[in-house]
Amino acid sequence: MSVNSSRHHKFRVHVVAPARLHMGFLDLGGSLGRRFGSIGVGVNEIATRLWVMPSDRLVAHGPGADRAVAAVNKFVSALGRDFGVEIHVREAIPGHVGLGSGTQLELAVGMALSRLYGLDLSIRDLAPIVERGARSGIGIAVFEQGGLVVDGGRGENSVNPPVIARLEFPVEWRFILVFDERDLGLHGKEEIDAFRSLPVFPAAEAAHLCHLLVMKALPALVEGDIRSFGDAIAELQRSVGDYFAPAQGGRFTSADVAEALAYLETRGAFGIGQSSWGPTGFCLVEDASRAETLISSARRQFAGAAGLRFLLASPRNTGAEVIMERADVSRERAIRS
Repeated sequence: MSVNSSRHHKFRVHVVAPARLHMGFLDLGGSLGRRFGSIGVGVNEIATRLWVMPSDRLVAHGPGADRAVAAVNKFVSALGRDFGVEIHVREAIPGHVGLGSGTQLELAVGMALSRLYGLDLSIRDLAPIVERGARSGIGIAVFEQGGLVVDGGRGENSVNPPVIARLEFPVEWRFILVFDERDLGLHGKEEIDAFRSLPVFPAAEAAHLCHLLVMKALPALVEGDIRSFGDAIAELQRSVGDYFAPAQGGRFTSADVAEALAYLETRGAFGIGQSSWGPTGFCLVEDASRAETLISSARRQFAGAAGLRFLLASPRNTGAEVIMERADVSRERAIRS
């Protein structure tokens, strides 16, 4: 059954879905009955931007177009109704580099369909349809509300990992993101196989990481103590990175990213880590001016490293932007950032 109508054809939905940094898992062994649990934050400078409008057929354009069509087909199967839509992906989060590209694209498509056709589906309703939240709930939570988020992992009956803490991230702090454009993080079957092959995560270490998060990282964030927050994140990252090392070839997926982060740490950066399976690395600094100084220094230091790239990023304390508008507005307004 087609859901297109003349009323629907008058509108389109524009979505901006921010990238997220996955700062680490808390209990990969699930010794208390809940597995994974994770911490992460949204960023402003990298996002998936698309718009969706009804069409006589299902068609998509732009980066990730095939993935967008696949997402629509998942909703067709789950909801038992057809969606003839035209999707324009203006910009997409790079895939398989640790920034949550798949989750953000599929949730963006789902939210656009829900808004366009009055389906009244929440983000938490959409996520299981596209099979998101199987391990981490950070991407869902960042799409939903932004900020620094902690999820409580998956229990036996969990549909989505529940958000157990959400805090405003200090707006003056800045991330330096380090990319290795010659490499990709584990994904798909390789990722699944890696989780199956790794040993049981020690319960005592999981207890320590939870203690570290609740009694050091989160209070430090509230009090604006970047050193203590960064120390806690770096320690969590070392623990989880060493656990994943057999699957990803070391604490970091990219040796060049690891070297660049070590350099930035010696010059005062905090919270050294890798987002998800990488290869994207991150660190924190006090403000934009300091970040720009350190990035300039790092670019000079690593000028000969092919594929290594540095980006200043700011924390995002709001979720995805979803705008429904008339399809006959000017093109410039329709694709505004």
